[in-house]
Amino acid sequence: MEQHIQIVRNFYEAFARRDHRAMQLQYSDHIQFFDPVFGHLEGDQVRRMWQMLCERARDFSLVIGDIHALDNEYVTCEWTARYTYSMTGKPVVNKVKAHMRIQNGRITEHSDAFSFHRWAAQAFGWTGYWLGWTGFFRRKLQSKARAMVM
Repeated sequence: MEQHIQIVRNFYEAFARRDHRAMQLQYSDHIQFFDPVFGHLEGDQVRRMWQMLCERARDFSLVIGDIHALDNEYVTCEWTARYTYSMTGKPVVNKVKAHMRIQNGRITEHSDAFSFHRWAAQAFGWTGYWLGWTGFFRRKLQSKARAMVM
């Protein structure tokens, strides 16, 4: 299980350096990913998402919290990213709980959980505050985000 914790640590240390290639080395070829902004992504979509996020990141910093192995396959990690959201120029502090499944030394499943409403309020200001809780706003943003990695 210590090996699994190290894989997750390697992933987030690479993210802190904005090194998407090193991040992708921790993933299996058939990675499955989910978060509230992008929804469900697979394989190369996931790789393109991290590449885009790393390359567009402005004023970026990442703090890695506790990493816990839950059993022989599952690991959780808390992390906080601070950055300027590229679409609006607004500052964001995003506190995330990651859940990962590791098989054969690679991450096969990765989901990030965070408050979409809180994130939207920071990223979009009053528009995000008032509309970030609606399914309409989430679907519209998810559609735009997914189009960037397809």
